[in-house]
Amino acid sequence: MKIYYEDDANLEIIQSMNVTIVGYGSQGHAHANNLHESGVNVTVALREGSSSWKKAEEAGLNVSSVSESVKNADLVMILAPDEFQKDIYESEVKPNLKQDAILAFAHGFNIHFEKISPPETNSVIMIAPKGPGHTVRNTYINGGGVPSLIAIYRDSITNNEYSARDVALSYAKANGGTRAGVLETSFKEETETDLFGEQAVLCGGITALIKAGYETLVEAGYSPEMAYFECLHETKLITDLIQEGGIANMHYSISNTAEYGDYLSGPKVITDKTKEAMKEILENIQSGNFANEFLNDCRQSNDGSGGPFMKSNREATKSHPIEEVGKELRSKMKFLNSQKLVDKEIN
Repeated sequence: MKIYYEDDANLEIIQSMNVTIVGYGSQGHAHANNLHESGVNVTVALREGSSSWKKAEEAGLNVSSVSESVKNADLVMILAPDEFQKDIYESEVKPNLKQDAILAFAHGFNIHFEKISPPETNSVIMIAPKGPGHTVRNTYINGGGVPSLIAIYRDSITNNEYSARDVALSYAKANGGTRAGVLETSFKEETETDLFGEQAVLCGGITALIKAGYETLVEAGYSPEMAYFECLHETKLITDLIQEGGIANMHYSISNTAEYGDYLSGPKVITDKTKEAMKEILENIQSGNFANEFLNDCRQSNDGSGGPFMKSNREATKSHPIEEVGKELRSKMKFLNSQKLVDKEIN
């Protein structure tokens, strides 16, 4: 698989375009500011009265309504939450989109599951940094970049100067992606693997594992503080080693005792039944059932903070004992507060 770097992308392509970024959340603020600082003419598109309007203006960005900003855009990157993209597209983007404008996404959800179906005259591309928006922004500021994916759903560009792939690479370069490396995939592959990774491993899997480990220690009579350190705090220390050099690299760094325990006990926690459950999760994603379940839940409240299922589980997480213990311990770790990735006042 080819990996694209700085010399493989022409920054001048995206610099020659009027780019509209729809949304100013985690990914939106990162893309808008990174592209702006890369010399791209960026407009942030927000609904009237959005709490993000002031944040974007204070960052030195042009801000306008979605319908107005789309009219003159050569490329429209839709970075609103997945559950709102279809309504925003149908009501404000589609009626104002130029015939030859490029429609871009950072996640293939709505294109792959056919919630959004753009006209044949519009190219459809994806530029997906493989990290949260706050990491994308922080890494860019520090001179680095987050590995990214690009995908071409449709190339309707009629001139011979560049292709949709060239545009995607140019955008990725402006966003810092080519500093780390850019891989080409498809909307299907990105969407299904991304959702699976989030649910089975990175978010759903790891949080369930942390809480179960914490509960096991506390129920056995150990202090909540020790359970927190052993099951949550040290997670980052281990994953940093894995990210840096792989699982074997982590094994090289830890003690022989820890490595032996890994081989002995890991398979007892993650069993064949766990893998079967993972296969069921993947099938639920591939079939489109998860997408429909998620969107149906969101529609029941439609307030931007999720539906009843998500809200009830969010509250349960907040009230879990590990959250209170962690909050108290983290408040005493001054180094954690020196460089926060997430500052809700500005991003």
